[in-house]
Amino acid sequence: MKTTLSTNLSDIEEKIIKGQRLDFEDGIRLFESSDILAVGRLANIVRERINKNRVYYIINRHINYSNICKNKCKFCAFSREEGDDGAYQMSIKEILGKASQIIQEKATELHIVGGLHPELGIDFYVDMISSIHKRFPKVHLQAFTAVEIAHFAEISGITTYEILKRLKNAGLGSLPGGGAEVFSTEIRKELCPEKLSGDEWLNTMRIAHNLGMKSNATMLYGHIEKDEDRINHLLKLRELQDETGGFMTFIPLAFHPKNTDMKNISSSAGLLDLKMLAIGRLMLDNFDHIKAFWIMLGIKISQISLSFGVDDIDGTVAEEKITHAAGAETPEALTVGEIRSLIEETGRVPVERDTLYNHIN
Repeated sequence: MKTTLSTNLSDIEEKIIKGQRLDFEDGIRLFESSDILAVGRLANIVRERINKNRVYYIINRHINYSNICKNKCKFCAFSREEGDDGAYQMSIKEILGKASQIIQEKATELHIVGGLHPELGIDFYVDMISSIHKRFPKVHLQAFTAVEIAHFAEISGITTYEILKRLKNAGLGSLPGGGAEVFSTEIRKELCPEKLSGDEWLNTMRIAHNLGMKSNATMLYGHIEKDEDRINHLLKLRELQDETGGFMTFIPLAFHPKNTDMKNISSSAGLLDLKMLAIGRLMLDNFDHIKAFWIMLGIKISQISLSFGVDDIDGTVAEEKITHAAGAETPEALTVGEIRSLIEETGRVPVERDTLYNHIN
């Protein structure tokens, strides 16, 4: 039986002001609070303590090299089986062609992810990274989710450590945070039973961090998960961050149901989006950055989120395919001018960054 908790957050506010760590019960109370402005105000205290009035953005390009995937996750509208209509696999030459557009865009990062191709071994991915790195040695390559890395290890018959070491030596700079979904075993059995487990996702990130590689972290929300699942997910991320310090940014990802096997579920409401961002900021006291991925949230919610704990609004992106396959109505790219304007309208200071949060210009 669910216990009714007080909506009075004064004791949580006292913890936050003193810089004390919030616990599981605090997180549940924050989700159950109907006072979204109070939750946002608390998150803003932490946000400005860590990042002052800055809002980060990056000039980047997304490359989704293939949508062929052996998994059949119910929440995915992007993946195809080989031979399906719309299935594709880019060649190294085609990937280099996409990457070459960074010259005109002055991008500092390539963000590269794709499906779990059932036939391609590690040599293809090492060749991909080394070819891009040789052509564009100053561009940071953030590529391959923990799920992809574990798949490369399985299909190639070598350890995750060796996979990451080979990719790092080829020029891989960091890992994106995708594939975490929700760590709950029960939910993964329901939504993505073939996917890497939550513990295996965390361990893959642990190995990457111990190799000196940074990564991001995500959580997919707004489907069948409950408040308890969200808080447990955040606490597991916080625990690994205590251990390795390798996470740069937490990025809550709003579920988009269109064209998926879960199309009867409604998209997340704006209040949940803002709560997820704010509570992420409050619970993850050892993360430096919280990102509003405007592609998923929409530009307006992303802009408002800058007063709800968020200090990063992602970047120019250019040609994102995965969320748009699930019905996202946002543009596939924003210009630097558009990003700076939406930040400045909120009274914040836009700061261009590279992948590792070094300031540019």
